Amino acid sequence: MDKQNQAQKKGVRIDHISKIYKDPKTGRDFYAVKDISVDIAPGTFVTLLGPSGCGKTTTLRMIAGFESPDLGEIYLGGEPINELTPNKRDTAMVFQTYALFPHYNVFDNVAYGLRLRKMPKPEIEKQVKRILDLVELNGMESRMPNQLSGGQQQRVALARALVVEPGVLLFDEPLSNLDAKLRVSMRTEIRRIQQALGITAIYVTHDQSEAMSISDDIIIMNQGVIEQIGSPMEIYYHPKSEFVADFIGEANFLEGVIAEVSGKECVMEVYGQRLHLLNPDNFPVGKASKIVLRPEAARIGDSGMLKCKVTLSCFMGSYQNYHVMVGDTMIKITDFCPINKKTYQVGDEAYLSFDADCVHIL
Repeated sequence: MDKQNQAQKKGVRIDHISKIYKDPKTGRDFYAVKDISVDIAPGTFVTLLGPSGCGKTTTLRMIAGFESPDLGEIYLGGEPINELTPNKRDTAMVFQTYALFPHYNVFDNVAYGLRLRKMPKPEIEKQVKRILDLVELNGMESRMPNQLSGGQQQRVALARALVVEPGVLLFDEPLSNLDAKLRVSMRTEIRRIQQALGITAIYVTHDQSEAMSISDDIIIMNQGVIEQIGSPMEIYYHPKSEFVADFIGEANFLEGVIAEVSGKECVMEVYGQRLHLLNPDNFPVGKASKIVLRPEAARIGDSGMLKCKVTLSCFMGSYQNYHVMVGDTMIKITDFCPINKKTYQVGDEAYLSFDADCVHIL
């Protein structure tokens, strides 16, 4: 099994692809996807993430063959696949709606792709049993889709995609119809199975926590273009734009000007205060910049870097949630384990602080 999967691992290369649609209202052409290129290594789990209309689903559908690029080429395992129909591509798709056959039981739904390939009956039984074990549905072979929970139906859809042993597994927002708790357990399950098989997976979602928890790399899209590609940690701590910083997690932005530069460090003037920060991107003196400050990296105290005034103080159990005003900028602070700390109330004067290596300059 492992050797077989090692042999069939395939990467995906997207080379300058664009997809152009006509706006039905204006009659004008617009780019749903504009000149994007990305190289997805074999065996990795990559998520396309972004707001509605950013082009992520269109990109996935072009890889699957349900849409054709107007420009550029898509390669699967080094082979160009633009001209291949979906059933001729070494991919399988798990849909948002599960798309199960209602008149087939679990076994027949999962076996469907193998029967199309004219696989011998004993081999079909063996393969289906192995995959149902993998998605923990053994013993449910004879149940009909309407006798299954949403999570079980999603597992059947996953098993049906996996059983044909595709080189690349594609997911189109597969968990959006499940409740919040089930979504968390299913995304963990999908990641476990992907890692167990070593299969290449491309996953579309607009849920940032989902993307962070399961991905090797995240591709953040906005208005048809790629804003940034990187690991969850890279994107969270080193966003390349305000859009990325704001889209992944919560972010505060403090405006200032670079006053001094010394190697990879700088002094930034913010609301009349000179703050010593890291400057890995070598921003020059005089550049108007923004500090990206995550709420959990911010501290409130009786002394510190920047004077502030508390406008919200809310106990949330594991943390105290503050909103403070620094000049005319509102900053969110997540103060974990507040039981042994001073609690500031609305109207209190205080100070905002943070460590230089916990912020990022844009």
